[in-house]
Amino acid sequence: MGKSRLEAFSDGVIAIIITIMVLELKVPHEATLDALLPLWPLFFSYVLSFVYVGIYWNNHHHLLQLASKVDGRALWANLHLLFWLSLVPFMTNWLGEQHMAALPMALYGFVLLMSAIAYDLLVRSLVRLHGPQSALARAIGRDTKGWISIVLYAIGVPLSLWQPLVGAAFYVGLALVWIRPDPRVERV
Repeated sequence: MGKSRLEAFSDGVIAIIITIMVLELKVPHEATLDALLPLWPLFFSYVLSFVYVGIYWNNHHHLLQLASKVDGRALWANLHLLFWLSLVPFMTNWLGEQHMAALPMALYGFVLLMSAIAYDLLVRSLVRLHGPQSALARAIGRDTKGWISIVLYAIGVPLSLWQPLVGAAFYVGLALVWIRPDPRVERV
């Protein structure tokens, strides 16, 4: 089957995710810089989450540029990814409201970990559908960057329980690694 419905649905869900996140930002009751200071954890978690959702949207778009078709497995893999991304607004708000406490930070990292795993499953389902000699398979290759990222997320989750700011540093670092669209896909 064609990929256009999957792309359109995914774009719509991601747009809604971003909209929900921004609606969770509450305006302070006073017109002072001091009134903004208590909001920094929520704003930080919003910016980080916005970047992450943007990274997934961008890489999803690039990935599907190399796909000519999808099947049921790819549709379910895509829904799996969208499920985990749909939890980002909730985790963003909880993390910010709890001033980046250990458990919310760890569970935020868990959602990022599961999103990375879900994205990997989507990539694998598309590569399997298109075959090992396809442009998609050649572009993805062994996906060392993806596997290393999954391992680092898995390390970041327990680190967040021990030291939330160390976990936050892991998640910021991983976002910086992925902020540029996947060059392997762009080359092909």
